[in-house]
Amino acid sequence: MTTTAPVPTLYEDTAPYWRAAVEGRFALPRCRACRRFHHHPRAWCPYCWCTDLEWAEPSGRGIVLTYTTVHQPPSPAFTAPYVLAVIELAEGPRMMANVVDCAPDTVRVGTPVQVTFEPRGDVAIPQFRPREETPS
Repeated sequence: MTTTAPVPTLYEDTAPYWRAAVEGRFALPRCRACRRFHHHPRAWCPYCWCTDLEWAEPSGRGIVLTYTTVHQPPSPAFTAPYVLAVIELAEGPRMMANVVDCAPDTVRVGTPVQVTFEPRGDVAIPQFRPREETPS
């Protein structure tokens, strides 16, 4: 079994996402017609089917929508326990990612998070870390 964490394969529709991440930028496709961000990157808008897209940078802020704590990792490349979550971004899309830089037992539904990047070989993986809420 491998002890190296997997890296994504870059495809035409996803390469800008991974290139931005390695530069420490969070970029997602945004539809020029309906102005909505979407994830996962693809060549058309899943909301209005438009193919006129641009790459833009959402805030990288979100909340934990649901999560699980993994105690038995899929390979020796991962150290358990770790949190795998569905993050709902402030701009609407949802994505799966790890919640890092905290004890797994501190993560809850509704935990406010901010994107961070995990270097992995020649790419970086967007992950999320808890953030402090600033009073309004």
